[in-house]
Amino acid sequence: MSPRGQTRGGTDLLALVAELVDIPSVSHHEAQLADHVERALRDLPWLTVDRVGNNVVARTDLGRPYRLALAGHLDTVPPNANERARIDGDSCWGLGAADMKAGCAVFLDLARAVPEPAVDVTWVFYECEEVEAHFNGLRRLVAERPDLLAVDAAVLGEPTGALVEAGCQGTLRLAVELAGERAHTARPWMGRNAVHRLAPLLARCAAYEGRRPVLDGCEFREALQAVSVSGGVAGNVVPDRARVVVNHRFAPDRSVDEAAAAVRQVLGDAVREASGDTVELVDQAPGARPGLGHPVLAALVAAAGSPPTAKLGWTDVAFFSARGVPATNFGPGDPSVAHAAGEHVTRDQLDHVWSVLRGLLAGGAG
Repeated sequence: MSPRGQTRGGTDLLALVAELVDIPSVSHHEAQLADHVERALRDLPWLTVDRVGNNVVARTDLGRPYRLALAGHLDTVPPNANERARIDGDSCWGLGAADMKAGCAVFLDLARAVPEPAVDVTWVFYECEEVEAHFNGLRRLVAERPDLLAVDAAVLGEPTGALVEAGCQGTLRLAVELAGERAHTARPWMGRNAVHRLAPLLARCAAYEGRRPVLDGCEFREALQAVSVSGGVAGNVVPDRARVVVNHRFAPDRSVDEAAAAVRQVLGDAVREASGDTVELVDQAPGARPGLGHPVLAALVAAAGSPPTAKLGWTDVAFFSARGVPATNFGPGDPSVAHAAGEHVTRDQLDHVWSVLRGLLAGGAG
């Protein structure tokens, strides 16, 4: 570990994280932080800087054989009494400290510290990752300035506990509406209670045991959860409709359609579409297989010092993978504290990620 208050780059990364945390950037409100990042990057004469909305892209142009994107999102989820940064010993606490202002802090400092990397670098700081996919800044960039995302490989600075987390799982949400028949609650036998019909469906979700496929040496773990339930008409009416939304996290060896079909199979005869029940796919994002075969990413794995694991959440690794760009996740911060009131990041993880990426930029694929 570096001396307290310093990092191997001469910058106090913990203080830099705190500085970024103190600039509010809840999704759709990233302008102030994007301004800050843009100013910092425009001070570096070896970078070409472009701004598209609240997305800031800075690039080297050294004619290297590979171009690597190092990408981090600027937005956070809404605050939970943790708006302001607090440094306590070797930890920085606050909204976005792990997800992912820590990764952005590392990238900002490396952009300053490595003016002539062995690979050309595209630094991407983008908006609206924490909300619906159609708002995502990467999608805006590819629509308006696809040249800015022309890269050979990518590293997302998502919180991974300073480990390489390869690929990512897909996610989908199915809205299931169960039909019944209204009646007076004094004579319920004359109707059919749709809310009661939720019981076997919820039991099937609760009993679900997900697959654990191993892809390229990384074990993924699938999950199925009911995430919302609604129904009811009035206090004296047997309800004729009930709605449940289920979220399925699925391994990247399945497509969205295959995963949705697997969920339908789990629900089985708890859903009877012939009797008026409906099932609607309301949100989906495909996963991404581990893509660590690219020489730059293989060099990252070798430098990280521990074997890669599977990314169980969804990240924009899938965005790059869908466009034929191998990508992986590697960043400081414990992913289990992301979005929590106690979100924080530690100095040792910041230092480790900084050092590994500094070595990668210095050595490239060699």
